[in-house]
Amino acid sequence: MPRPFRFGVNLMSAAPADEWDAKCRRAEELGYDVILVPDHLGMPAPFPALVAAARVTERPRLGTFVLNAGFWNPALLAREVATTDALTGGRLELGLGTGYVRAEHDTAGLAFGSPGERVDHLRRTVEELERLLGDEEWLPRPVQRPGVPLLIGANGDRMLELTARHADIAAFTGGRTVRGSATGQLLPLTAEELDERVARYRELAAGRGEPAELNLLVQMVAVTEDRAAAVRPYLEHLPHLTPGQALELPIFLAGTLEQITAQVRAQRERYGFTYLTVLEPSMEAFAPVLRALRED
Repeated sequence: MPRPFRFGVNLMSAAPADEWDAKCRRAEELGYDVILVPDHLGMPAPFPALVAAARVTERPRLGTFVLNAGFWNPALLAREVATTDALTGGRLELGLGTGYVRAEHDTAGLAFGSPGERVDHLRRTVEELERLLGDEEWLPRPVQRPGVPLLIGANGDRMLELTARHADIAAFTGGRTVRGSATGQLLPLTAEELDERVARYRELAAGRGEPAELNLLVQMVAVTEDRAAAVRPYLEHLPHLTPGQALELPIFLAGTLEQITAQVRAQRERYGFTYLTVLEPSMEAFAPVLRALRED
């Protein structure tokens, strides 16, 4: 029996308090299960934004998607996590990743490091968070027991191993970074490439007592009769793909409501994705899909 679907929306645009409140209320009204905030310069600061979201909503969980571990000292992060969990009434889900945008580290005056160094720092961060937040003497304390659910966004083998060992939620970006890009440019994984990454994760997670929830970040949603037109604006960034190949990417959902719901169900069967995250620009477009899939 597959897990029931869950749906999150990643709110990326900063806004004054009244506009932020309205966005969060709208996400709840549309039926989203999780309100998420990323961790990029130029976007809202995650923890205060989530506390503000908690004040104007009742049902959705609240999460970081995902924190750039390179921005954070583990002890200070543990304080933020515990405080935010308390102030949101135990609704926090902590998403962590290595960070992949060199330009943001340069702006912040922080070392970027090699891919291996960034994974090492994330591993130390995860282990230290587990130690501190698991210590009954550590203050402040999170509300949730046995702890705040952990999501790790992963793609490479070492990241998948870390995810298999520690994460309650395994998040797949459906893309890989372009070597040498300072802006974090991503190339999407084909369906077959994603097959291989999910299979590798499952190998690494074979010894887990409790299976993790699998998440996919969806980059585009378009409910339309003209699938080719929906994908056309993205083709200049995907010169190696034909329009037909682009439409087969797991991170693109384009077509009629029936076509998209069928694609999501097929991807749950193929990969095991039951938790989907859409970006803020797709929040309204995905809502009818969300409602249709609630029947599953």
